[in-house]
Amino acid sequence: MVADPLGPVVSVMVAVAVDGPYSYRVPEGMEVTAGSIVVVPLGPRPTLGVVWGAPRDSFAHNRLKDIAQAFDLPPLSEELRATIDWVARYTLAQPGMVLRGALRSREALDPPRPIVAYRRAGAAPERMTDARRRVLDVMEDGYPWAKTALVGASGVSPAVVEGLVRSGALERVELPAPPPVLPPEPDFAPATLSGDQALALEAIRARDREAKGGFSVALLDGITGSGKTEVFFESVADALRAGRQVAVILPEIALTHTFLDRFEKRFGQRAAEWHSEMTPVQRAKVWRGVLTGEVRAVIGARSALFLPFRELGLLVLDEEHDGAFKQSDRVNYHGRDMAVVRASMAGARVILSSATPSVETRNNADTGRYAHVRLESRFADAALPDITALDMRAEGPEKGEWIAPRLARAVFDALDRGEQALLFLNRRGYAPMTLCRSCGHQYQCPDCSTWLVEHRFRGVLMCHHCGHTERTPEVCGSCGATDALVAVGPGIERVAEEVATRFPGARPVVLSSDMGSMSQIRDRLAEIARGEYDIVIGTQLVAKGHHFEKLSLVGVIDADLGLAHGDPRAAEKTFQILTQVTGRAGRTSRTGKAFLQTYHPGHPVMTAMVAGDREGFYAHELKVRAQGMLPPFGRLAALVVSGAEHPETLGYARALMAAAPMAEGVKRFGPADAPVAMVRGRHRIRILAQSARGFDLSGYVRFWLETAPPPRGSLRVQVDIDPISFY
Repeated sequence: MVADPLGPVVSVMVAVAVDGPYSYRVPEGMEVTAGSIVVVPLGPRPTLGVVWGAPRDSFAHNRLKDIAQAFDLPPLSEELRATIDWVARYTLAQPGMVLRGALRSREALDPPRPIVAYRRAGAAPERMTDARRRVLDVMEDGYPWAKTALVGASGVSPAVVEGLVRSGALERVELPAPPPVLPPEPDFAPATLSGDQALALEAIRARDREAKGGFSVALLDGITGSGKTEVFFESVADALRAGRQVAVILPEIALTHTFLDRFEKRFGQRAAEWHSEMTPVQRAKVWRGVLTGEVRAVIGARSALFLPFRELGLLVLDEEHDGAFKQSDRVNYHGRDMAVVRASMAGARVILSSATPSVETRNNADTGRYAHVRLESRFADAALPDITALDMRAEGPEKGEWIAPRLARAVFDALDRGEQALLFLNRRGYAPMTLCRSCGHQYQCPDCSTWLVEHRFRGVLMCHHCGHTERTPEVCGSCGATDALVAVGPGIERVAEEVATRFPGARPVVLSSDMGSMSQIRDRLAEIARGEYDIVIGTQLVAKGHHFEKLSLVGVIDADLGLAHGDPRAAEKTFQILTQVTGRAGRTSRTGKAFLQTYHPGHPVMTAMVAGDREGFYAHELKVRAQGMLPPFGRLAALVVSGAEHPETLGYARALMAAAPMAEGVKRFGPADAPVAMVRGRHRIRILAQSARGFDLSGYVRFWLETAPPPRGSLRVQVDIDPISFY
């Protein structure tokens, strides 16, 4: 039974692509309340849904269908339902699809299966054998034992246990399923904070006191290696002591394992995990545990924001600036912004942690909307790395090489001292382009307007947009020439090839997101931390969240890479990734060094990096954004029209542009081919709308699409409010 049952007719939001709830009858004998999870008939099949409240429209009672099933579970909280509605309105997503993100684990809705165990029944078997005696000796403690545990402890076969059951010496019992994780202990091992860390923690607590335990946001702005994690772990402890649930959201799944280890050392128990690498059974246990309150702390990916917390007290976003927090599949939302929305609905606190805050977050802190908590010195008095820009026009490498001579000498010096070096290039594979030197043919994805990337270790050419893969050809597919294919530009595999030649005695390792499973990547990271490799060649996977004690040198092979695109956030993204990766150097007492190989040493990003002038960078970037009315001083919305044929797609995009409502302060740009003009065989045309910060751009785009001619046939329109990618 549930409290406060609704009337005989309720509205139900189904977890499919629908624009709003439908009305259903509550059959006699069934009671539901707002938030109850149910199964309803929708067309020819039963569908999961959630009771959204009383019906909103008039209806013909005799034409309504009955709710088929109501699950014996606590209802989804009012704040989660309000968050789903808010996200749908803001992003122009269908609320049913947003709800689907909160009901991802169907297995979690059924009661967990009890564990079958065995215990002594008192009677001795008529026939005693050595194997039976070993089993009974193990069970002298009187506690029930699961069969697998009993077989392992006594060294017998399962048949021996079954024989003891038949003889009456043992009896089967059912035990409740154990919780996914045990509750963390907030006072298990409190950190010994430095003076700066203690001041930062007190500033966060002061903000919480001002909010009287309700909604508040704090930016924990600390340089790399300053000990931000230890500070927000103490805030996690505060929330747990107050009886609230906690979620720590990470940008990379690869960081989860290390983070769980640190959490366990601090709180005595591991937090629950939530990410795409989990099995359905694991996800079901965690989802149900969060809903029932058994799970008090979760560490996971951005989708954890939609878990059914009932007592949410704190959301932490580590590396809040990271672009991985942006969801771009069906529901286009930014995890950072949605964390703030969800916390505001739940009366919870938010901590946004970063060494390089996003410009939007930094502006919110500068204007007092968020508390600005700073950590300006490294933990244990470690020094920031000394950063040098290598002007590739004057001291670049020899032809066919990618590591400049001065960087190579620094690598030799680090190896001589028994230290590690990291060579960073944010480009997977061997080379970004393959062409034929005889006829000039360039290998391009057949389904996308992008070049195929050579992955020499695997012997394939791959598209990094759609995943198309083909074997690396031995002859040119255009002219038939043999031995004529050449790689253009470097990827990390090509840098690794050079490392093997130039540093023959070193132990190198190549690390990127496509170099194995998550467990294999975690193993490599652990091996690097133990000092089993001398030179790490990696992409952005190694740029954040890792602490390698022996790493003293970082070399960025192409520091200009992120600046090569027409992206209004290019400077911000480049500054962030360079700060993060150079921050891996010298995190202990060693003096760290970093070299940036660049053709633009006078660029504001490079000068800020070399001078260590992060404040100067933010001041310059905010000024540029204000002049262009770009976020956070203005708002953007992207409309991407896609279709099977280019003329048809462009024609509809022009019709859509012509239907744009006139509104003061709104600028529209396009239509134009997107930078990546075709993905998976679909042509892509972009339209961009820009407005002032206070303008309801979501409402404007919604009205625009409602009054425009609808797309037909293969045409689709994807809306991205507050885009961060412009490909």
